[in-house]
Amino acid sequence: MRHLVRSRSELQRQVTELVEQQAAISEVLRAVANSPHDLQPIFDTILINATRLCRATFGGFLLFEEKGYRTAARIGPNPVYAEQRPLGLVYPIRQGDPLARLTESGSPVHIADLAADQAYLRRDPLVVDLVELTDVRTCLLVPLLKDDELIGALGMTREQVQPFTDRQIDLVRDFAAQTTIALESTRRERQYREAQMALAHANRVAMMGQLTASITHEVKQPIAAARNNARAALNFMDKNPPDLGEVREALGCIVDDADRAGDIIDRIRDHIKKVPARKDAVEINDAILEVIALTRTEAANNSVSVRTQLAEGLPRVQGDRVQLQQVMLNLIVNAIQAMSGIGEGARELQISIDAVPSEGGVRVGVRDTGPGLSPESLSRLFEPFYTTKPEGMGMGLSICRSIIEAHGGRLWAIPCEPQGALFQFTIPAD
Repeated sequence: MRHLVRSRSELQRQVTELVEQQAAISEVLRAVANSPHDLQPIFDTILINATRLCRATFGGFLLFEEKGYRTAARIGPNPVYAEQRPLGLVYPIRQGDPLARLTESGSPVHIADLAADQAYLRRDPLVVDLVELTDVRTCLLVPLLKDDELIGALGMTREQVQPFTDRQIDLVRDFAAQTTIALESTRRERQYREAQMALAHANRVAMMGQLTASITHEVKQPIAAARNNARAALNFMDKNPPDLGEVREALGCIVDDADRAGDIIDRIRDHIKKVPARKDAVEINDAILEVIALTRTEAANNSVSVRTQLAEGLPRVQGDRVQLQQVMLNLIVNAIQAMSGIGEGARELQISIDAVPSEGGVRVGVRDTGPGLSPESLSRLFEPFYTTKPEGMGMGLSICRSIIEAHGGRLWAIPCEPQGALFQFTIPAD
């Protein structure tokens, strides 16, 4: 009977441990999903669960560098140890210390009593600090391996002399494997994001190149106005007596014209330069009116009339003004190009902005009267490298959707009757 009771108790303990392990794995996976660009929450989640399930006192992540190792994250040490060995600093790996043994064997290093270990007796700084500053006695180091390359270690320690069981060592191995996956996943997310930003920048530069005529026209206007006002000021100065009131007014107009030209150049430079994404409160009407001004000449050259329906009192949206303007620039230029190929019929571009209370934001629409969208193109419109233009890269709309989704919004297309297409996107309010 006692044997049955012990078996049942042992079974309950194993089931409890299994449930705890599954819950811990779920927490780690959730941390990886929620923090694709930030390792710190992932490290913290793994350390919290690993120390709890393995009944450890302290835990830490050590990453190997060319000249030694650095502690990337830790949990549990007292403030004195944390101050003595701050995160991020690189320390040498000394021959014979626990980390040196790990790098030589590539296998877990388990030391039952650090105070009796050879490294402590030789006064190795790492082991001495652990024993004398944190009262640590039992230590376990498990390697972090990526493609069979040793990149670091996951360490677990206890204040009392109590060796880790084989089951606990296997559990730490599992957490180490999850850490490696998180490191690789984050690296790929970062590479994908960097490539995406590079493509967005290239797309922005190419788009501004297409609008050279419009840019030239926009800059020429205030320059021409400034020249005319300067001539007027000279004429007023030549009068006898000089008309100083008119001269002052003409000079004021010149200053305004110069400011307007400077604003246009700044706006163009913002679109072309490569800058990190920002999160600002954006007045969407103003931002889109600037893009319409940039594309005015392009529309006129293709006999496209532009109509706007901009709602008043719209909430500001949170995001990167230049990126949102890039989306509008793509959609407007695409619409103009689509209509440039039609023969007879009106070429009308309608741009609308209104509030979407149900989604707590604004909706922007760009509608054209071009040839419209075929069922095949509609289903593949936002795929990377899909294009219906002979000279197109097929990245513009893909980048646009990526930008809008990064802002927490949606971008979609609708065929219009009897012809044309409507592109719409939503952006949450600030």
